[in-house]
Amino acid sequence: MDDLEKAILILFDEWGGPIDEGLKKKAEDYCHEIKEQPSVCTICIDKLCLTSLVQVQFWCLQTLHEVIRVRYTSMNLDEKFFIRKSVFSIACLEAIDEKNVARVLEGPAFIKNKLAQVLVTLISFDYPLIWTSVFVDFLSRLSKGAVVIDMFCRVLNALDEELISLDYPRTSGEMGVAGRIKDSMRQQCVGQIVRAWYDIVLLYRNSHQELCTSVLESMRRFISWIDIGLIVNDVFIPLLFDIVLASGLSEQFRGAAAGCLLAVVSKRMDSQAKLSLLQSLQINRVFGLVAQDGDSELVSSIAALLTGYAVEVLECFKRLNSEEGKGISMELLNEALPSVFYVMQNCEVDATFSIVQFLSSYVGTMKSLSPLREKQLLHVGQILEVIRAQIRYDPTYRNNLDILDRIGREEQDRMVEFRKDLFVLLRCVGRVAPDVTQVFIRDVLVNAVASPPDRNVEEVEAALALFYALGESISDESMRTGSGLLSELVAMLLSTRFPCHSNRLVALVYLETVTRYMKYVQENTQYIPIVLTAFLDERGIRHPNINVSRRASYLFMRVVKWLKVKLVPFIETILQSLQDTVARFTSMDYALEDRSGSEDGSHIFEAIGLLIGMEDVPLEKQSDYLSALLTPLCQQVEALLMNAKLLSPEENPAKIAIIEQIIVAINSLSKGFSERLVTASRPAIGLMFKQTLDILLQVLVVYPKIEPLRIKVTSFIHRMVDTLGASVFPYLPKALEQLLAESEPKEMVSFLLLLNQIICKFHTLFRDILEEVFPAIAGRIFNVIPRDAFPSGPGTNTEEIRELQELQRTLYTFLHVITTHNLSSVFLSPKSSACLDPMMQLLLYASCNHKDILVRKACVQIFITLIKDWCARPYSEEKVPGFQKFIIEHFATNCCLYSVLDRSFEFRDANTFVLFGEIVLAQKVMYEKFGDEFLIHFVSKGFPAAHCPQDLAEQYCQRLQGSDIKAFKSFYQSHIENLRMQQNGSLVFR
Repeated sequence: MDDLEKAILILFDEWGGPIDEGLKKKAEDYCHEIKEQPSVCTICIDKLCLTSLVQVQFWCLQTLHEVIRVRYTSMNLDEKFFIRKSVFSIACLEAIDEKNVARVLEGPAFIKNKLAQVLVTLISFDYPLIWTSVFVDFLSRLSKGAVVIDMFCRVLNALDEELISLDYPRTSGEMGVAGRIKDSMRQQCVGQIVRAWYDIVLLYRNSHQELCTSVLESMRRFISWIDIGLIVNDVFIPLLFDIVLASGLSEQFRGAAAGCLLAVVSKRMDSQAKLSLLQSLQINRVFGLVAQDGDSELVSSIAALLTGYAVEVLECFKRLNSEEGKGISMELLNEALPSVFYVMQNCEVDATFSIVQFLSSYVGTMKSLSPLREKQLLHVGQILEVIRAQIRYDPTYRNNLDILDRIGREEQDRMVEFRKDLFVLLRCVGRVAPDVTQVFIRDVLVNAVASPPDRNVEEVEAALALFYALGESISDESMRTGSGLLSELVAMLLSTRFPCHSNRLVALVYLETVTRYMKYVQENTQYIPIVLTAFLDERGIRHPNINVSRRASYLFMRVVKWLKVKLVPFIETILQSLQDTVARFTSMDYALEDRSGSEDGSHIFEAIGLLIGMEDVPLEKQSDYLSALLTPLCQQVEALLMNAKLLSPEENPAKIAIIEQIIVAINSLSKGFSERLVTASRPAIGLMFKQTLDILLQVLVVYPKIEPLRIKVTSFIHRMVDTLGASVFPYLPKALEQLLAESEPKEMVSFLLLLNQIICKFHTLFRDILEEVFPAIAGRIFNVIPRDAFPSGPGTNTEEIRELQELQRTLYTFLHVITTHNLSSVFLSPKSSACLDPMMQLLLYASCNHKDILVRKACVQIFITLIKDWCARPYSEEKVPGFQKFIIEHFATNCCLYSVLDRSFEFRDANTFVLFGEIVLAQKVMYEKFGDEFLIHFVSKGFPAAHCPQDLAEQYCQRLQGSDIKAFKSFYQSHIENLRMQQNGSLVFR
C-alpha cells in the first residue's frame, strides 16, 4: 500500500489505526497535491488498474471526473486520447498495457456508476466529432457477456441523467450538447442499440432477469426521443406484453417492461397518430393484473401504465375534432376507466399522476354530453366513490385527531390541504350530475351510520364532509326549495343520531354541515326545534370536547343571525337551556382554561344578545332577559373589585381572569343591541348598559396596570360608543382619564384608536372632551418618540423600537382624523399651546422624510387642512402667529421642492404619485391663501438652491397662477425631472 492509498483511506476514515485531526489534514493536503499534478489522470488510471480497494477506486474516478470537467479542453491530443482509451477499456473489461482491470467492474454498483459518469463526461466533449465510434465500439463488446452489458446500461443511464433528461434543470449550453448527441445517435447507432436491447432480452429473459430488467429500464429512458417505429412494431411490442403477462418472471422484470409500454404510451406525437397507436396496443390485455396484491412492485407499474394510458386517451378526445376520433377515444376510455378507478382506490398511485387533475378533466368532457349516457352515469358514481375513499381519514390517527396532539394536528392540516382539490372536483360532479351525486351522498350517509365501530368514525366524517362540500355547488334557490333529494338529505342529517358523535372531527363537521344548509331551514321552519336541539345538547354546546363546544357557540351565533325573528317563540327555551353554559363561562375553571384563538366560547353571549336584542321581543320581556344576564355579572364584578385588596398574590390572577371573562361576555352580549333601540325606542335598555359601563370603568381604578383588563375595558368602551351613541359622553372623561393614566406606548396605540373612533362618530360634538385630553396625550407621546428618524442598523430592531414606530404611525393617523373632522381648533386651545411647535416639527419631518409614503401623504394632507382652517385670504390678520411664516419658509421648500427632487421620490410608484398629487395641491392652496408672499419666497429662495434656470422659474409662476390642478401637476412633474437633470447628481440640502 503506497502513500496515496494510505491518504485516501484516512480521508474516508477507513484507516485501521487512530486518526487525529492533524493526520487527516496531512492526508487532505497530500491528496490535494496529487490532484494538482499535471499527470494526475495517469496516476488515477494506473491506480484503477492495480488496486482492489473500493475507497481508492472511488477517489480515482471522482478525481478523473473533476479533472476532465475542468481541464479537459486545455489538454493536448495525446493526453485526451490516452484518457478516452483507458476509460473505455476499463468500461469494456479490456486491459491497458497488458494490465488486468477487471477488478473495477467487479466492484459495487456505485463504483460502476461513477465510471459511467466519467465516460459520459468524455462523450459530452468529444462525441461525435472526435470520438465518432464510441457507441458502435461499445456495441461490438457486448458479446463479452453480462458484466459489459450491465456497464453499457449504466453508461446509457448516466447519459440520460447527466445530459438528456429534462427532469433536471438544464442550461442552454447543456441543452445544446444534449441535442448534438441525440441527433448524432439517431443517425448513427440508435437502430443498432435497439436491436441489441431486443437480442439481450430475448437471450437472457430466463437465465438473467436482473440484467434484462436493467436493459429495459435503460430503454425506457430513450423511448421519448428515438424513432417510435423502432419499438412499436410486430417484434418488440409483443415481446414486452409477453414479459408483462408472464407470471413465471420476476416482478421487477415485468414492471420494467410495463415501464417501457408507459413510455410508448406517453410519447409525444400528433393526436390522430397517438390515437392509432393507443388503439393498436390493445392495452386491455393487462387490466386484470391490477387486481393482484396491491402493494406489489408489479401492480404499481401496471397502475402507472393504466393511469398514463387513460390520460393520453382523454387528451386525444379533447384535441381531436372528428366525430370518429372522439368516438374511438371515448370507447377506449370507457374500456379502461373501471380499471383506472380500481387503481385509484386500491393501489399506490404514481406521484406524476394527479387523480384530481385527470378526473376533473374527464368530468369536463361530460359537460358536452347532455343528457349523460348510462355508462357516464356509472362513471360518475365511481368518481364519487374515489373521492370518498381519498378524503377518508386513516383510523390509525383516530385518537391523535380526537385529542389533537402534535401528530393529530399535522395529519389534520395535511388532510385539509389534500381535500381542497377533491372538493372542487366534487362540486364539478355535483353540477354535471346533481341527482347522481345526491343519491350517492344519501347512500353513503346511510352506510356510514351502519358501518362497524372500528370504521364508523372515519366513514361518518367522510360522508358528512361530502355533504358539507356539496353545499357550495348548490344555488341559493335550490337550497331554499330543497330541490332534488336535498330536502330528504337535510331531514336525514337533522334526524340522524350518529353513534360516534362524541368524536371531535365528527361533531365539528356535523355542526358545520347543519349550519351550511340553514337557508333550507329558514324556509322550512318545522326543522327549527331539531336544529336548536342539535346545537344545545351534547352534540353541540354541551359536547365534552371544549373545542367542539366553543365552535358550536360560534356556529349557533351564525344560526341565530340566519333565523332571527323566527326564533322569537323559542327564546325562553333557549335561555333556559343555556343557563349553565352562561354560568360556566365566568366560573374559575373556565376562566383559567386556554382561550387562545378567536373562538373562546363568548359567541354564545353574542347569540343571546342577537336573540333578545330584537325589537320583536316585547320591552318588558327584553328588560327581564337583559337584567337576568347583566345583574349577576355586574354583581360578580363589584364583589371581586371590593375584595381585590384582600386577595393574596396567588389568588389575584384567577380573579382577574374571571373579570376578563365577564367583560368579554357583556361586550359580546351588547353586539345584539342597536344604537336606535337603546337610545330612541327603548332608552331603559340603554340605561342598563350605562350602569354596566359605570361598573366596568371601576376595573381601571382598582387594576390600573393590568394590561389584559385595560384591553378588555377599552374594547367595551369601543362597543358602547357604537351602541349608546352620544349618551356615552358623560362617561368618556372618566374613562379616558383612567386609560391615559398608566399607558405604555403599546397601550397608547389602542387608546388613540379609541379616540379616532369617537371623533369619526361624533365629529365636533367631541371638541370639549378632546381639548381636555389632547395636551396630556401629545405631551406623553412627544416625550417618547424621536423628533426625526428612528435609529437604524444592527441591534435597533427591538420590540421597544417597533412599539414606538407603531405609536408614531398611529399618532399621525390621530392628527389626520382630528384635522379632517373640523377639530383643528383643539391644537390652538391655551392648554395645547406648548404642544404646537413640537407637533409642527414632527409633521414637517415626516412629510419630507418618513419611509412610509402613506404617512407622508397623511402629513401633507394635515398641513393642507391647517392652512385652510387657520389662514384667511391674503392680507388678513394672522389667526395663528408665525404659522404662515413656518409654512412658507419650511414646509413649502422642504416638502414641496427638496423632498421631491430627491431621486428616492419615485414617480412610477403608485403611492408616491398620489403623494405628489397632494404636494401639488398644497402649492395651489398656499398660493390661494398667501398669494405672492409664498410665490416670491418659493421662487427666490427655493429654486436657486435647486439650480433652477430663470426661464423655468417664470414658467412655474405662470402655471401655478393660471393652470387647473391637473395641468399644473403634469407641468410640475416635468419641472422636477428637468431640475434633477440640471443638478447632475448633486445633492439638494434640506
